[in-house]
Amino acid sequence: MAKTVLVVGAFDTKGPEYAFLCQQIAGQGANILTLNTGVMGSTDLFHVDIEADAVVEAVGGDLQQLRIDKDRGAAMRVMADGSAALVRKLYENERFDGIIGMGGSGGSSVITAAMRALPVGVPKICVSTVAGTDTSAFVGAKDVVMVPSITDVAGVNRISRVIFSRAAGAIVGMVNIDPPTVTDDRPIIVASMFGNTTECVDMCREALDGQGYEVLVFHATGTGGKTMESLVDEGLVDAVLDITTTEWADEVCNGVLSAGPDRLSAAGRNGIPHLIVPGCVDMANFGPIDTVPQKFKDAGRNLYEWNPAITLMRTTVEENRQMGKVFAKKANDANGPVAFLLPLQGVSILDGDGERFCDREADKAMFSAIREHLRDDIEVVEIDANINDSEFSAKAVEMMLSLIQQRN
Repeated sequence: MAKTVLVVGAFDTKGPEYAFLCQQIAGQGANILTLNTGVMGSTDLFHVDIEADAVVEAVGGDLQQLRIDKDRGAAMRVMADGSAALVRKLYENERFDGIIGMGGSGGSSVITAAMRALPVGVPKICVSTVAGTDTSAFVGAKDVVMVPSITDVAGVNRISRVIFSRAAGAIVGMVNIDPPTVTDDRPIIVASMFGNTTECVDMCREALDGQGYEVLVFHATGTGGKTMESLVDEGLVDAVLDITTTEWADEVCNGVLSAGPDRLSAAGRNGIPHLIVPGCVDMANFGPIDTVPQKFKDAGRNLYEWNPAITLMRTTVEENRQMGKVFAKKANDANGPVAFLLPLQGVSILDGDGERFCDREADKAMFSAIREHLRDDIEVVEIDANINDSEFSAKAVEMMLSLIQQRN
């Protein structure tokens, strides 16, 4: 049976562009379901299945009032919320298999809001004028594919018709590919990793695999942490092995890889086992060396050009103390089993004895803050080893399994 593609966008202002897109999708044998997010009207260039009034009503709004108010920002917020609610319901009712939309910054914000409401794995493509910029606000923690529109999404011309056609081919191809059937029903543990904790996480993953668990590893780059937490909130995870909590260093230092203030919250919020390790909290991340804020350079901070695109900054005693308080609060708020494992000989490769970021005073400040502010019933274990030593990973596996057993 032919698959169905949901086409979402502002048909009031981009009717010809969407007419061409729909023609290309239909020409490849897919069915089309169309949803209009245009506040000011629609189009007669193709059949519209769901008009904007239904989108607004999905969140209790009034389309006519939005038109009267002429507040574009407010209208965009309502359409984004309404699209997310309506698209999620359509998918739950099995009305479509994949979703595509096109637009500028405003249109993309509405379209991707709808996409982010869908589970990971549902094909999602947004042809956008902002695809060549920082798209984290549009993609969030979901698998949204952003395709640069090259020209504006304004007219079908010699360039846009190529981009729109390729995007149509991509979404049809995606919906027509059925992922292999998964028979693996092992419990899932998610783990956080960074280059500086790879050895530890790899050893843990291999050991837990031998114990009958499937370990999904997420790179702690901001997006990775957000995605990991979102999967926990979706109920897809049985336990969290948080070896690499470095994203909090970026949150505290305004680095480029923050996962936001909700990081470390999902496991406790959902009552699943959570082992917390202060991995790579010795480093905040910035772009090329010339992008590091001047205040840090003026303060003589310990900077290390990890590669041409990434500059690492060693965190201070006070920054580590601040993180320790946050970590303790996150654990205190947990509704499930939680524990800490602390590596006394360094929280990363660079924090090893004699290495560039070795600062035992800073490490101690964090460890002390954790103990000082933590509930008495939460276990804190110290290992006189570096985070990447085999004895540390062995203890991490032992504690993870113990926390899982406590929940069972």
